[in-house]
Amino acid sequence: MKAVESMFPKARIPYGTWGSSYFPAWQTSALSEVNIGQFAGEAMASILGKRKVPAKNLEYLIIGSTIPFHWKFWNAPLIASCLGHRIPGYHMEQACATGLSSVIIAGSEVNSGSYDTVGVLTFDRTSDSPVGVFPERRSYRRTEALVDVWDNFGFDPSTGGGMIATAGIAARKYKIDRSEVDELTFLRYKQYFEAKHSGFLNRVLFPFEILNVQGRLSGKIDDDFGVRQITLQALKDMRELDTCVTAGGQTHASDGMATVLVTSPEKAKELSQKPEIDIQFIAKVDIRTLPGLMPEAPGFAVKKLLQRTGLTMDDMVVVKNHNPFAVNDAIFAKTMNYDWRKMNNTGCSLVWGHPQAPTLTRTLIESLEEAVDLGGGYVLIFGCAAGDVGTAAIFKVS
Repeated sequence: MKAVESMFPKARIPYGTWGSSYFPAWQTSALSEVNIGQFAGEAMASILGKRKVPAKNLEYLIIGSTIPFHWKFWNAPLIASCLGHRIPGYHMEQACATGLSSVIIAGSEVNSGSYDTVGVLTFDRTSDSPVGVFPERRSYRRTEALVDVWDNFGFDPSTGGGMIATAGIAARKYKIDRSEVDELTFLRYKQYFEAKHSGFLNRVLFPFEILNVQGRLSGKIDDDFGVRQITLQALKDMRELDTCVTAGGQTHASDGMATVLVTSPEKAKELSQKPEIDIQFIAKVDIRTLPGLMPEAPGFAVKKLLQRTGLTMDDMVVVKNHNPFAVNDAIFAKTMNYDWRKMNNTGCSLVWGHPQAPTLTRTLIESLEEAVDLGGGYVLIFGCAAGDVGTAAIFKVS
């Protein structure tokens, strides 16, 4: 394995201190009726308890979310109170890249010596998207109403197009073939269900019970509700919504949370379920491509990351991405001369859904767990984000 200098030599991710909820699809579970911030804080406390990590170890909290929730003004201090540990912290967001950026910020805080142990908690609820009313003196209507999730997904103020349009534009630019996209999508579903049936997902995902205001059970979050087996023929029969984009070849809105700890090397050995495992931050980049070409941005980010580190795709033991469109994977494979069959071995957001902020956090958690199973190595995770942005990061598991 090539030796590459770490971007944060004094920061580590202790093995097995992470966890995620399942990601039920929009309006399919009791999560659609809760304060997602409160749920996330309480869920993090439950995960830490099951991981045998006392919350008192946390000194700081970084939360990531993209959709307004009730009492969001109080952000991290409120969530920390729901966690049961009154510590400071702050909130950040970077659209779909929020999960990865939150972990990187935590690594920076620990590396600088500001804190010894930082908790990262990412969450979002796309169900029942909040509606905001904005006074606009320059508008003919004087007042504008914004449905946070659907209006933002449907309209990019920089280009005038929606998210789905970027997939079609990029597919045409790279001359992506529809049959390849269908085959790729079918494989992604197969990978997810194989990981699920093998028990792999049970090691990173936790079930939760949701209680109503009377304290009675209103539902259990114990599956990625909304994900169903699909046949290749069914994918081929789907109508194109844009070039190479069908209902089956794009992700779906969902709800959920995911958490991970970032600590000093000494603290990592203390908290880790397997102290002999060392997880380092190697490098991370963001890049922005031309307007309306979001699906090509992750590949550009990966290219820049590999150039910066001197590593190659062959050096990666795990390659996993946030792929809201199957087209993303096909474009990445074409631009990087990489076989898309070697990616996303335990599932991906194309299949299990997209609650936005926790999407790349769950991606990272699954990637690190897979790398441990494979005996360690370099882990590459990447994805796109609103505004034609691509993000990519490399971690090293030893």
